[in-house]
Amino acid sequence: MKNRLSIFLAAIFLASQLTSCGVIFGGSRYNGTFVANGRPNADIFINGEKVGQGEVTKMLKRDKDLKVEIKEEGCEPITKNFDNRFRTGNFILSVLSWGLLGIAVDLGTGASYKPDHRNDAAITRMSDKNFRFSIDSNCE
Repeated sequence: MKNRLSIFLAAIFLASQLTSCGVIFGGSRYNGTFVANGRPNADIFINGEKVGQGEVTKMLKRDKDLKVEIKEEGCEPITKNFDNRFRTGNFILSVLSWGLLGIAVDLGTGASYKPDHRNDAAITRMSDKNFRFSIDSNCE
């Protein structure tokens, strides 16, 4: 019985050490909703992979920059790159609460990053885990 309690307590301690602020509050992935404004029939490609038409939501890794392409027959294709930004607030909280282990977990899982919505008007932050990407186009 004493051995089981020790194992249980060790598991709880280990689990608490393998999480950090970035992982807890934002996770290592987020939902990105991509909208081809003015082109509801346009194909949307993310990093070369076709993901849908017109408007599509996809689960994405936080630590990956995005290359979004909008293609539609009879229209010029549009390519837009979206950059990520380091999540400074979570980094500070990780240092204060979990120390170096928390930083390592956030960096290793990618939870230290988010889409750069402050410097790109085409990105709207809906919540910590949901972002909207608007790609404007003129097809006549």
